[in-house]
Amino acid sequence: MVNDDFLHNAPLICAIIACVLAQVVKPFIAVVMGYKFDKHMFITTGGMPSSHSSTVTALTTSIAISQGVGSVAFAISLVFAFIVMHDAMGVRQEAGKQAEVINEWSKILSQIHEDGLFNQEHLKTMLGHSFSQVLAGLVLGLLVGIVGTYLII
Repeated sequence: MVNDDFLHNAPLICAIIACVLAQVVKPFIAVVMGYKFDKHMFITTGGMPSSHSSTVTALTTSIAISQGVGSVAFAISLVFAFIVMHDAMGVRQEAGKQAEVINEWSKILSQIHEDGLFNQEHLKTMLGHSFSQVLAGLVLGLLVGIVGTYLII
């Protein structure tokens, strides 16, 4: 049986809803932007909007509303939200760029050396987010955090 407190944990529920919602809309936004529909986008990282940003923003917004901006929980959540969003735009995006270069070199080397030595699995390149993807996730997270918290509490 699920604890009643769990069902009224607005920050957690808002974070989960924001994450799921961001993942659900990704493939459809990609189609609108001219890309081919890819069902794998429902479960992958990268793309518009950032589910990482929407999740931490919904969590932080809900904590701000339910516990106040002076709470320790809000301070912790806000700091981690900044870290997650910075990481999404910085470190993970750069790792994706490096994966593109590695994939290209691997392709060239596998064509030169036909012995299979350089045949390796293609590295995932869509790891990080652009500023607009993080911003879209932030806006989605704000909306879910505000609306969700007032509906739950």
